[in-house]
Amino acid sequence: MRLCPDEWLDRLGFDLHAPGPRDRLEGLFREHALDLARLGQTVILEFGFWSRAERDELRLRARQVGVAVELRYLGASVDELWERLAIRNRSGGAGTAVVTREMIEEWATIFETPDEGELALFDEPRLA
Repeated sequence: MRLCPDEWLDRLGFDLHAPGPRDRLEGLFREHALDLARLGQTVILEFGFWSRAERDELRLRARQVGVAVELRYLGASVDELWERLAIRNRSGGAGTAVVTREMIEEWATIFETPDEGELALFDEPRLA
């Protein structure tokens, strides 16, 4: 099961950049993901995890219920992200929020890139 708040927020009519609904939905997704994992389901959380503390918290909670946890991190420069987002911004579509270059630059200062030590705490990614 793949859980992506942008798609849900869009279908529910919320502003994709509004923090209140996003925070509540992501909290529900985290709980739902753990419930599904307990039942043996594979869950992909496609959001957040901007900080090491946030990634640690969910990894440890998942370990408490006995499930494997993978972290898929694909690094990209601000320039590359902006090129991709400029194309996406032009194409639009359901569940797509416009993201500006300024937003990407601000977010790049907040995001904590996982280092090799942190990546080693997660299970090796399985090929699908």
